Amino acid sequence: MNLDHTITDVPGIEVGQAQDEAALTGVTVVLCRNGAVAGIDQRGGAPGTRETDLLNPVNMVEKVHAITLAGGSAFGLDAASGVMRYLEEQKIGFDVGVARVPIVPSAILFDLALGRADIRPDAGMGYRAAAAACADAVAEGNVGAGAGASVGKIFGMAGAMKSGLGSASMDIGGGVIVGALVAVNAFGDVIDPRNAQIVAGARSIKLGPLAVGAESYFANTLETLHTFAGRTIMGLATRSNTVIGVVAANVNFTKAEATKMAQMAQDGLARAIRPAHTMLDGDTIFALATGSKNADVSIVGAFAAEVFAQACLRAVRAARSAGGLPGLGSE
Repeated sequence: MNLDHTITDVPGIEVGQAQDEAALTGVTVVLCRNGAVAGIDQRGGAPGTRETDLLNPVNMVEKVHAITLAGGSAFGLDAASGVMRYLEEQKIGFDVGVARVPIVPSAILFDLALGRADIRPDAGMGYRAAAAACADAVAEGNVGAGAGASVGKIFGMAGAMKSGLGSASMDIGGGVIVGALVAVNAFGDVIDPRNAQIVAGARSIKLGPLAVGAESYFANTLETLHTFAGRTIMGLATRSNTVIGVVAANVNFTKAEATKMAQMAQDGLARAIRPAHTMLDGDTIFALATGSKNADVSIVGAFAAEVFAQACLRAVRAARSAGGLPGLGSE
């Protein structure tokens, strides 16, 4: 099977995106027209979510029809209403007899500090993103929920770097495809797990003519936290962070197994972002099981962590400079 190496390689998954390039904010919708068994794992201390309680394995609804990821802080939760409207028009949803109710859990990130704070994702933008959903390779970088994303904010936005949206996939054998999609808006730095080198993050306060990627370019958030100055800054640091994403596989999982896949995918987040799961982040990962392939949840979860880490790296490598922040992507 030829892969595009994005989450849409997983059968049953479509992705649609919409953004305001001037305001630097947007919406990414992961659509499952036939429904998908879903789970969630939320580990950061500052989440913003909607319709996530129903993903608890003890609750009734088994399948969701879309996951909405949006910028705009809590205002962006409104985008899911537009996704629901689109799905209702397509007659997709949970049949309650008198109507079909689309099940659309969602999560948001804080991007109000870039672009314009008075323009946020709304129901109209959510509708446009859902209507654009298809199985083509996912656009990455300054798109959708990643339009206003940034990383490395221990010194505030002045020392941050532009991030964005990334996606990855992997054929793990037996016809099983595992994919991930993530909008990386982290407090910390993004690390390449293969060599432990910082790829994008807080820039050194020695703001000389340094080249992006040079060893002295990065402040190294974790090392900064060792210092008295770093600990002092941490108490004043911006609460404008969150990594939100989705992992998916064409497997036959229960809600409990989908939840375990989301939990294991958080290992990929922790490998690629340092530090992760702080009280200043809202790190939230959804998991979708879209198919009938039988697979061991521990194996699928292990590779979900791998592809999630890859997607985090792709998010920063594809991000172009914007909002006064330097990015690694080509213009």
